[in-house]
Amino acid sequence: MRYPSGINKNYTKEIKYDNRGMNLEGDLNLTNLYYLNNNIASIYKKPTPIKLVKVDYPSRKEAKITEAYFMTPSTTDYNGIYKGKYIDFEAKETAGTSFPLENIHSHQIKHLNTIYDMGGIGFIIVYFSKYNSIYLLTIEKFNEFTTNNKRKSIPLEYFKKNGYLINYKYNPRIDYLKIIDDIYFKEEV
Repeated sequence: MRYPSGINKNYTKEIKYDNRGMNLEGDLNLTNLYYLNNNIASIYKKPTPIKLVKVDYPSRKEAKITEAYFMTPSTTDYNGIYKGKYIDFEAKETAGTSFPLENIHSHQIKHLNTIYDMGGIGFIIVYFSKYNSIYLLTIEKFNEFTTNNKRKSIPLEYFKKNGYLINYKYNPRIDYLKIIDDIYFKEEV
């Protein structure tokens, strides 16, 4: 930018990739808190299992983890209970027009399939940040896509045709249980 005094100031915007998907996670956490506080469901964010190897203790308040490693691969992000059914799901975010399959690990897919095979409810929630839209895709529809396609990503159009759009609301913010009701509890609603 050129100022009248002749001073040149160049500004470059630093792109930060840390905490991508944290808005989705934060909104899901608030949604789950709403469900819990209103006795609708009990669904929690699962912690990532890590093993601490070394911690520096200059003082109790200043303890700092200096070495740790993942004990086992984490399964999925969230699990809990709703209307007597076990629920387990993974939450992801993408900036593109498709969801890259490399963003979800094979052990997570296997885990969601195990949940489904045992009578639970498994799905993924994907936030398309470019379009500010959130979709729920059941593990059944996820498997249908990966079985019938050689693509390395699931296009947004597939989510539109085979998934469920979740509209933002005030409370709960991301009411995914409304979709679960429509899919699995239609007779009860």
